This record gives sequence, C-alpha cells and structure tokens, in this order.
Amino acid sequence: MRRPLFALLCSLFWLVVPTVSAAERGALFRVSLEGHDMYLFGTLHVGLPEFYPLEPRIVEALNQSSTLALEIDPAQPQRELQRVLHARGMLEPGAVGYDSMDPDRRSLLDSLIVQGGYDPTNARKFKPVLLATLLTMAEYTKQGYRSDLSSEAWLARHARANATRVLELESLDRQLSMLDRLSVPERWRFLDEMMGTIESGAQRVEARDMVQAWSNADRAALDRIAMRCDADTSVSGKFVTQVLLKERNRGLADGLLNLLRQEKRTFAAIGVLHLLGKGSVPELLQARGVSVERIY
Repeated sequence: MRRPLFALLCSLFWLVVPTVSAAERGALFRVSLEGHDMYLFGTLHVGLPEFYPLEPRIVEALNQSSTLALEIDPAQPQRELQRVLHARGMLEPGAVGYDSMDPDRRSLLDSLIVQGGYDPTNARKFKPVLLATLLTMAEYTKQGYRSDLSSEAWLARHARANATRVLELESLDRQLSMLDRLSVPERWRFLDEMMGTIESGAQRVEARDMVQAWSNADRAALDRIAMRCDADTSVSGKFVTQVLLKERNRGLADGLLNLLRQEKRTFAAIGVLHLLGKGSVPELLQARGVSVERIY
C-alpha cells in the first residue's frame, strides 16, 4: 500500500506468469442458488511469493465474476486504518494497564514484543487482546510469511486489474470492536495464554502447520486444525472459535447470500477457517437452501 508502483509491477508480473504449474491452495467451494453461482475460496492472511499465481480455476472464476467479496479490503487508505486503530485498539485513559502485570510476566512480554519487531513503549498502548493478536501474527513474520502477500491482497489486485468490483463483507472497525467482548480479567488471561504459546514455541509450530496445510490444500490437515479449534477450552481458544470465527460466520454468510441472490456470477474469499468445521459459512449457507459443493 505504501509502494503503489511496486505493488502494480508485482500485480502485472503475476498476471503474465504461466498458470500451468499453479498448485491448489486453501479450500475451494462452489455455491449456487436459483441459477446464480459463486466460488468461495478459503484464504490465508499471509503469504510467500511462490504461492502465486493461484491455480487456473480460481483465476478463471474471478475473471468471469462481476464482484470479488472480501472480509475487508486490503487496499484501505492508511489514514482510515490508523483512525480505527486509535478508536478501537488503544487502552482507554484510566483502564487497567500493563503496570498491573507481575514483573516477571511483564519482562517476558517486553521480550516478546521486541522479538516481534515492536517497540515496547508503543506496544503497551494497545489493548491486551490486540497486542496478543499482533504478537501471534509476528510468529508468521519470523518465518518469512508476509501480510502484503496474503491471498486477499493478490485477489484484490487481480480483480482491480480487470475492473472487477471489490466488496467488503465486514469492516475493520467491527472486527476490532469484537476484541472488547471479553471481560477485563479475561482480556489479560487471553494475553497471558498467548504469551505462553509463543514462549513455548507452540505458536510458531501452529503457524507453520497452518501455512503448510493451506499451501498444499491439505483437506485432512485443515479439517484437523478446525477440529482442534473446536476442542480448545482456553479463554483465548474459546474466544477465537466462538466469537472471531462462528459469530462472524453468521454475518459473513448473510452477506454472501445477499450477494449470491443479487448477482449471477461472483467470487468470495474469506479466511479458510471460516469455511471449515461446525458452524462454518458453507454449512450456514447450505442450511438456507444454497447448493454447496466442496471442490477441494
């Protein structure tokens, strides 16, 4: 976003690379209702250059679509991102802050913040759940996975290069507002649990497993990850599964159903875990009379 010329050149490069060797990645569904069709692709919010171009069926389906629907548009103006971050992501004056942490835990937190590439003074201005999320994403970055190479970003660039409309199903403001759904003690417990998984190395292993499963379209591995999410009884695990996934799934399904009814041929791309397990978006759509086929 900060280097539009570079991004444009990258987009043009990927458009001309032969697609014969492109591999299946993520999960792909075809849904239909009353003669209207939509391809539903499970994305990864980070990526590597070798993930692109995406396989020919995806490119062809997107080329034939009137609209690309995403959770949020990765090309949002930086000013808007900063506005929402300050409005929703920062500790309020007088709120319980990081000074209340046990000194040893705070020392560990500062160490994890530095390892994640952030400045501790600035990072401690964020709400604990947001900070935990940023530290979790840093585990992907440490392994070379890049947010600017997310599948959403690639799809959005390809869509715009073909004058395809890009539609947001959610907003960053709504996503960040959900971080306040936990009680204050639970927010700090969320952070503490995530610190533990990062310190132990479990989060790094989980990040690697997730990317490998997505990059190989490993259906069995992806389904196992979804099952582990459902079985996680920690504060952070239950919040991610029940609120950030299943609750959002209902709104995402509503938006996709409306789009499916309105336009004849569309393409949607949302985080792959929204498409898997109990209460998934495909399951919700099928319950409302939509024909759903999992391609891979």
